[in-house]
Amino acid sequence: MVLAVLAAGMAVAPVVLQQPFGAQTPTAMAVAHATKQWSPLLTVALAIGVVWLALSAARGARWLGKALLVAPVAVVLAAAWFARQNAFEWWFNRLSQPRFVAARDSSWLEPNDLVLAVSRDGDAAAYPIRLIAYHHIVNDRIGRTPSVVTY
Repeated sequence: MVLAVLAAGMAVAPVVLQQPFGAQTPTAMAVAHATKQWSPLLTVALAIGVVWLALSAARGARWLGKALLVAPVAVVLAAAWFARQNAFEWWFNRLSQPRFVAARDSSWLEPNDLVLAVSRDGDAAAYPIRLIAYHHIVNDRIGRTPSVVTY
C-alpha cells in the first residue's frame, strides 16, 4: 500500500504545488516540474511492482485477502493514468469558436463590464473579461491575423 500511496503522491504533487490561483515559490515550481517530468515513468514502474506484489500475495490467500489487494492496485493504476494527464487543461477550457455580435445586440453584456479590446487590419473585437475569466483563452481571427486572446 505504501508504493500505491507514493505513486498517487507523485501524480498529484504537480497539481498541488503549482497552485494556479495561489502563491508559488521557485522551489515548489522546480519540484512540481521535476515530478511532472518523471512521474509518468516512475508511476508505471510502481504499478508494475504493485501488481506483481499483489499477484504474489494473492497466491494462497483467501477471498478476503485477494479482495483487499484490489485497493492498492486500483490506486497505483489510477496514479499511472493521472500522471499522464494535464489537469490544468481540464480546468481552463479554451473558447475555440467564439460567436461575436455587435455590443448593442448583446443581451448579456452589462454597461460597466470591462473588456479587452483589439484592433487589427481594420477589424476590431472586444472580449468581456467576465467571460475570459472562465475560459482564460480565446482563439480568434482579427482581420486576417490568427489571434490568441488571454489575460
